Amino acid sequence: MSKMFFLDFDGTITKKDVVYAMVSKFCRPGWQEIGSRWEQGLLSTEDCANQLFALFDASTAEIDQFLDTIVLDNYFTAFLQVCHNHNYPVYILSDGYDHLIRYIFKKYAITNLNIYANKMVNRNERFFIHCVYKNPQCDKCGTCKKELLHRLKNITHQIIYVGDGHSDKCVCHEADIVFAKNYLWQYCLENNVRANHFHDFADIINWLNKHTTPTCINNSTIIN
Repeated sequence: MSKMFFLDFDGTITKKDVVYAMVSKFCRPGWQEIGSRWEQGLLSTEDCANQLFALFDASTAEIDQFLDTIVLDNYFTAFLQVCHNHNYPVYILSDGYDHLIRYIFKKYAITNLNIYANKMVNRNERFFIHCVYKNPQCDKCGTCKKELLHRLKNITHQIIYVGDGHSDKCVCHEADIVFAKNYLWQYCLENNVRANHFHDFADIINWLNKHTTPTCINNSTIIN
């Protein structure tokens, strides 16, 4: 069966949560309380982000300089190559910010992925987000991954979701196969969601080696 991958970005594709790292670096005191209220479900992503940006002290140049320090999972580009070899579609579903994602991908010469994320708006070096993919019936996440997955998925494909955080809770129930770590792994354990724990994308390539016709897998795959 052919496969489709839907991937979280922050902390899943990147080695650390980019939004959290940016906020902790550039926000004045008070950001921790705002973030905690979002984690408790007391603030929507949109309200949380815009309250955080009200405490934000950084220019576009400083943000981009910070983004130059962010690194991807060591095996993510190898994973993309495997998916390309098999024509497996890959979609990025992120409750983070499009500018951060596109800037980091451009640094790695990754230009052909479908990205769904909140739009980061710059108005005279003051920032806010516009939630293009919000579900008005829920209004918690800025990007409703569950709704996007239902809209984008091909019912003839096996749907695989890979994530690590709070914004992955709803969508993980909708996938055929789930790969989880960090907060999402704990959530899956506590809510009887069948999931595979992963450390990095080498684990997912290894899973593909076992669940794809062997002759189709590129011999340069990085793990046995």
